[in-house]
Amino acid sequence: MIKNLFLLVAIGVLFSCKSDAQDASEKAETFSVTKTESEWKAQLSDKEYYVLREAGTERAGSSELNKNYKPGTYVCAACSTPLFKSEHKFDSGTGWPSFDREIEGNVAFSTDNNLGYIRTEEHCATCGGHLGHVFNDGPRETTGKRHCINGAALDFIPEGEKLPKNE
Repeated sequence: MIKNLFLLVAIGVLFSCKSDAQDASEKAETFSVTKTESEWKAQLSDKEYYVLREAGTERAGSSELNKNYKPGTYVCAACSTPLFKSEHKFDSGTGWPSFDREIEGNVAFSTDNNLGYIRTEEHCATCGGHLGHVFNDGPRETTGKRHCINGAALDFIPEGEKLPKNE
């Protein structure tokens, strides 16, 4: 009886586990800007590559963009896609640039459970670069969302300057 119970539990565990291959296929998306890893390494700084291509997180408070409140647009540091507008930026107190909304259509979302709980990860919809995560603890008077974004994933284009064309 115990042997049969053990066998049933073992079979259940085997069929309920997800492999890395399943995770990769769930995240497989087609982006209009694609480059080899060596091309990305040649184009991006070490910090940008770590954040954008390896889904890293910069140290809180380390980005000069965190306290930037000048009017303008925040674009992807890898492909120059406009992602966030300065009028939607707010001080979340977290140490990362935070926005209450994205430029619709330019940010893609996926599920991230790397820390053992589910979060919504944000990517550039053009090149797939990792930006950060979105949470439901933003300003209640606007969207209630907090797009917590790595400054290394962004470039800032001041208002009045021409936005670069996507690479």
